[in-house]
Amino acid sequence: RTALAQMITHRRNPLTARVAVNHIWMRHFHVPLVETVFDFGLNGKTPTHPELLDWLAVEFMESGWNVKHMVKLMVTSQAYLQSSLQNEQLKETDPSNRLLARQSRFRLDAEFIRDNALAASGLLVHQVGGPSVKPYQPAGYWENLNFPKRTYTADRGSAQYRRGIYTHWQRQYLHPSLAAFDAPSREQCTVERARSNTPLQALNLMNDVTYVEAGRALADIILRDAKDDEARLRLAAKRVLGRNPSAEELTLLKHSLERGVASFTEDPEAARRFLSHGDSKPQSEVPPVTRAAWAALCLNLLNLDETLNKE
Repeated sequence: RTALAQMITHRRNPLTARVAVNHIWMRHFHVPLVETVFDFGLNGKTPTHPELLDWLAVEFMESGWNVKHMVKLMVTSQAYLQSSLQNEQLKETDPSNRLLARQSRFRLDAEFIRDNALAASGLLVHQVGGPSVKPYQPAGYWENLNFPKRTYTADRGSAQYRRGIYTHWQRQYLHPSLAAFDAPSREQCTVERARSNTPLQALNLMNDVTYVEAGRALADIILRDAKDDEARLRLAAKRVLGRNPSAEELTLLKHSLERGVASFTEDPEAARRFLSHGDSKPQSEVPPVTRAAWAALCLNLLNLDETLNKE
């Protein structure tokens, strides 16, 4: 095994480094340097930027196979910092963005969608390593698992807010939220994931306890840290979208907030039920109707295409 490992990582065998940096590049740009990420052999496609691929492979080896170094190198590059907008000429000459004349626009992977919501809401636990954890899951999802019958109990406390990579995986019964966003079942090796756009994903994001709770927690943060509605709207957009909202967007957000306040004022019990989801403790003393309206607005922000897509 030692001899095999030494051969795989030997300086005279650049294949390992080339394959690895191609995967890392695909993770951040969506468009790999070698389109056939699963095949670098005779049946594979030639690199679109061979000199860049070679340079990255050498840099990876010389850095001591440091993945964090390569990620930092890529995300601080001019190629990564480009806008994903494309003009008419690029649409015609390079629709697949093989020339890297712009940044690609693509939906986040399943695990990252949940992580992103937890991070924006301040709930994400950054602990590295440890046993698997069990996020909220619909009752009865495991009822067809036999030999023996299994029951599912969601974790409490900080374990509930660990990163998606630590989610418990029961054979082919992956967590339903991960399945909705195209995570593979792990029954076979999957080099490149498919990405779909389905109504089930929207239903998941609007109703899964994780996202409803994230919306409530985010609302508590902005109600605590900002003093007026406009400042709160700007803070919410900044935490979720990473930018300030435009004047038109501010107007739409204000109207959405007003509708939420009116709706929950008519049905205060609905506000209390909406705020009851999740185990995290309330961090605001604002009346339930107001908190629920802000939580609903934050949930909507977490469901925007701009939130779910890397661009």
